[in-house]
Amino acid sequence: MEKVTQLDTFRSVSKGVGRFNVQGKRLLIPQMNQFNSQLLAGVFKSFGVNAKAMETYEGLDLGKKYTSGKECFPCIVTLGDILLFMKKERERLGESFNPENYIYFMPDADGPCRFGMYNKFHRIILDSIPGLDKVKISELNSDDAYDLKGLIPKENLIAFRKAGYLSIVVGDILDRLVWRIRPYEKVEGMADTFINEAMERMAESFARHSSEKDLSPITDDLIEVVKEGKNIIDPHVPRKPLIGAVGEIYLRSHVKSNQDTIRTLEKYGAEVVNASIGEWINYTTYDQVRLARIAIGLNLKRFKLKEIKKYLLQYLKYNITLFYQYMQQRKVYQMVRKYIDIAEDHKIGHLEKVLKTKNTFSFEVGTEACLSISSALELSHRGYNGIVNIFPFTCLPSNLTASITKPLMGKLNVPYIDVDYDGSFQPGREAALRTFMYQANQHFKIHGRP
Repeated sequence: MEKVTQLDTFRSVSKGVGRFNVQGKRLLIPQMNQFNSQLLAGVFKSFGVNAKAMETYEGLDLGKKYTSGKECFPCIVTLGDILLFMKKERERLGESFNPENYIYFMPDADGPCRFGMYNKFHRIILDSIPGLDKVKISELNSDDAYDLKGLIPKENLIAFRKAGYLSIVVGDILDRLVWRIRPYEKVEGMADTFINEAMERMAESFARHSSEKDLSPITDDLIEVVKEGKNIIDPHVPRKPLIGAVGEIYLRSHVKSNQDTIRTLEKYGAEVVNASIGEWINYTTYDQVRLARIAIGLNLKRFKLKEIKKYLLQYLKYNITLFYQYMQQRKVYQMVRKYIDIAEDHKIGHLEKVLKTKNTFSFEVGTEACLSISSALELSHRGYNGIVNIFPFTCLPSNLTASITKPLMGKLNVPYIDVDYDGSFQPGREAALRTFMYQANQHFKIHGRP
């Protein structure tokens, strides 16, 4: 057998991970949020890409087989998802199976979070399995706010980004809709049945209309879904303590990985609002504006005109993008809130001000810790009755969040709990969540809710 060197591995990563054109390929999208992946697949389909949101968590044993347990839990889950999918495709297609027909979609981010290494690690594992070295991994990166250049034709970039961002917003709203109605449903199970059907309808709507200039048919379909969802609420059920969920984006969004923490909290009397996916997308764009502004200031001091021009153009580009995202997000939320009082989203600039007020933390550090710490403070000041921090075991940014947020919540007398996950079932976890909800109920009795 030919010896594989470190240089071979580096070459494989550089050649097998990149912004590959997905036209004519089967694009495999790992699930994180239960809605966003399905809706994003619909957007790709509208632009002629054969996209599929893979089933998730069923391949966990495969993911564990190729990992040591020291990796981030989301890395293990998503690795298992792609390995199980390819295993089933081999079995389904037999000799006609061609790994070159597939592209695995795995975005990344800059450090210090290890998410930036997932697709590199997945590349190494795929290369170790005969035939799967031909499966390419297509990436997007947070350092350019997930620019889509290279994935789809240039002429479709703007239209795709608009529809793609709308799919993020709509996915967030579907989440917030089910969290709003499920604690108050007339008949147990109605909300789950309704929201699964609604997801399929909205995914089909995105597949039909995303490539059109006018995206209003999508929002029209969303409004119909919201109206139907509101009718599930029993108006005689009194409002419950309001809990804010923050933490690592994958674990707090991936229902199976966090063992359905939100449903457990609801079981003990909560109404929960989880942080959105749109918050992270807006943050990556906002961060590029912030970094460009800093670079302009530094180069003004050095009088480097060429660099000033370069960063000024970046500043304008990302500012325009952020303005559009906020405008689109606000527009859709306002339309929905005419019919039901779901929670609105934060503006990232405001969250940074929350941190700066008492020099609590800095956006210079980066990662989700910026958002989780500031969101916990903001929600507490708004009158939420408790904060839960959901994250993978050993997650660096989330442990940083926990170390800063817990004492802050103690000073504010707001109930707080950290819940970390690694795929194991801890017998005391539900008891801890139940105790937390007892504290949140006491807070609710004394202070009410926003």
